[in-house]
This record gives sequence, structure tokens and C-alpha cells, in this order.
Amino acid sequence: METVTKAFVKKLFPRRPAWSHKGDFGKLLIIAGSRRYTGSPALCGLAALRAGVDLVTIAAPQRAADTAASFSPDLITEPLRGDCFNPWHLKTVLETAKGADAVVIGGGMGRRNETIHAVLNFLKNTNLPCVVDADAIHFLAERKEILPGKDFVLTPPPKEFFALAGEHPGTEPKKRAELVKKHAKKLEAVILLKGHTDVISDGRKTMLNKTGSPYLTKGGTGETVTGICGALLARGVGSLEAACAAAYINGAAGELASKQYGPGMLASDLLGKIPEIIKK
Repeated sequence: METVTKAFVKKLFPRRPAWSHKGDFGKLLIIAGSRRYTGSPALCGLAALRAGVDLVTIAAPQRAADTAASFSPDLITEPLRGDCFNPWHLKTVLETAKGADAVVIGGGMGRRNETIHAVLNFLKNTNLPCVVDADAIHFLAERKEILPGKDFVLTPPPKEFFALAGEHPGTEPKKRAELVKKHAKKLEAVILLKGHTDVISDGRKTMLNKTGSPYLTKGGTGETVTGICGALLARGVGSLEAACAAAYINGAAGELASKQYGPGMLASDLLGKIPEIIKK
């Protein structure tokens, strides 16, 4: 096993050509949020922009989309009628995805039956690289046959890993690494298991990330890591490398923010730290 290092991440951020244009560094679609969880898509989208992606479009239920639009003019929004993601939104979202290079899906969506049906149908019908997070991981756990042939990064904390794999990862590093590698190979996906030491594997290679802070338990810090990962995928970075770099950057940004705010740190405090880590 290798540990993700600054040098590993630096290779993914080469100097940009002078003649660069909007869209050259990726277009990301985020499908997230619900009437109750309005902050998820905004945090994810802004983290992605801070990680260097050129354009972010958020497809979310009306209230969550409006919240994101009011939060920052940098975010493009596609408001979806209703309180949650539903099957009748699929046509719009699949059409929107045609203009994207990668997708993030799952944060703050809730687990209504209609949302489960819509998310699984989207994942079945897309060929884009996807970061699958939060509620969408629970949905995939019941339909694992969708995964083979896809380019998906799954980002579970321990409880969602159990839902996906049926095994508790525990805290012993070697056991965690073995389990993640085993199930990444079985599912044919990249898994980023979050924790004090993150474990990332594609079933062949396994990496450890040791950046982070105990204050990253704050709600919304999962959205920032998925946004960073989505930004890298949209730029054309490979799934394993994107997941490793996202874990490193998010953890290092959390370290900086926690030094400043301690237990009062918010997920939004990471947004300004992401560019600092990348510049370093």
C-alpha cells in the first residue's frame, strides 16, 4: 500500500496553457438535494469550482436549486419541480448530462421510493464518470448489477460501506484496506472509504490518505470531498487518482480550517482552503 502524498497530487495540477478556454478543464453536473437538505448541492458545487473545474450545473429540487443559486452566482442551476428527485425529472437530467464531462450524485436526496427509482435509472443510463455518494450508495447497494462496466467512484463512510458490502470495516488499518480492495474488485468500482485514515482502492491498487482532522465530522464535509473528486473526473483524471487526490485535498483543507476555527469549523470554511492546498 502507498500513501497519497503532495507529489502525487501535484502531478494532477500541471501548469495550464496560456491559450485555455472555458470548458477545457471540465463541466460537472451535480444531482443532489431535496426540500430539507438544501445546502448539499451548493457546498459540493463550490468545492468543485475551488478545485478547478470550469463549470458546475446543479440539478436539484426547486428549493435546493434556488438556495444554491442565491448562495453563489458562480453556480448554474436546473430547478426540478417538487420536493425530491423523481422519475419525471429523468428526461431533463439525462438531457442536461449530455453537456457534462462527469457527474456527482446522491448528497441530501433522501430515500423516498420515487427518488430511489429515479437515481437508479439515471445511473443505469449514464456512461459518464460518476461520484456516487450518500443516499445513492444505499440505493446501489440493492442494485449492484448496475456497477460493472461503469466508471464510478463510491465514497462511503463506515455505515454506508456496511450497507454496500455487508461487512463492518472497523478501525484496524490492514483489515480496512483488505476489505476495501476486496469489495472494489467485486463491485468493479473505485471505493473511497472515509475515516481517520482514508482507504482508496480500485480492486488492484490500494492507497491510504492520512490528511484530515477530527473536526471533519461536521455536516457538509462529505459534500466537499465529492465535489473535489467530481471536478477532477470532469477534467479527465482517472477514477483512482481523482479519489486519492480528493481525499488528500479535502483532508488538508480540513486541517487548515480546524486550526482557525476548532470545533466551530463549518463545511463552508473548507471552501476557501481548497485553493490554498492546491497552490501549495
